[in-house]
Amino acid sequence: MESMESLFPVLESKFGVNRDARDKWGLTVVVSADNLHGLVEFLKNDSATQFDMLVDIAGIDYLGYRSALSEREHEGPRFAVKYNFKSMKNPGHRMSVKVLVSEDSLSVPTISDLFEIANWQEREVWDQYGIVFKGHPDLRRLLNHVEFVGHPLRKDYPQQKRQWLSTNDFLLPALEARLETLGYRVIERSKEVEPNPDEFLEGSIKE
Repeated sequence: MESMESLFPVLESKFGVNRDARDKWGLTVVVSADNLHGLVEFLKNDSATQFDMLVDIAGIDYLGYRSALSEREHEGPRFAVKYNFKSMKNPGHRMSVKVLVSEDSLSVPTISDLFEIANWQEREVWDQYGIVFKGHPDLRRLLNHVEFVGHPLRKDYPQQKRQWLSTNDFLLPALEARLETLGYRVIERSKEVEPNPDEFLEGSIKE
């Protein structure tokens, strides 16, 4: 592409994207969840785009959001997932893709089959915001404890809420599966050890 501006009409024609008016300095397109995977695949593989690096996936909660320019309250779906891409083959070429997500349908398709790093990034967004990535091979918590209830980066999550966590997150099965993909043979599989209640202090949750 001669410029990032020339890219938008192509994406608009192929995937029905809209331009995000909030992005005043770069190119951010808004796409439907149904067209997300096809769009990302095109951006990565097409010789005219070559956005071959997924920099980040971020969740957004617009609850209580007010535009600094218009002073208007946010209208539309409460959540969004934003994908930031850059091209290693065309230095300086960057763009973002945004999918709006309603509270009634908290899911978007995974792109972990296109970018391996998306496996971890999608897990983080699910953990913190509760947005499900359909087709993800191992969607579980990444930053919060396995027993954690809720999604702490949602704007309505109680800031002072405390939770009592009673066991360790059992990570060995994932490690063993990874070793097998690298060609190692697991001779004896690990067994999860249930915590002994006599070995930790009992506590209470204080709201």
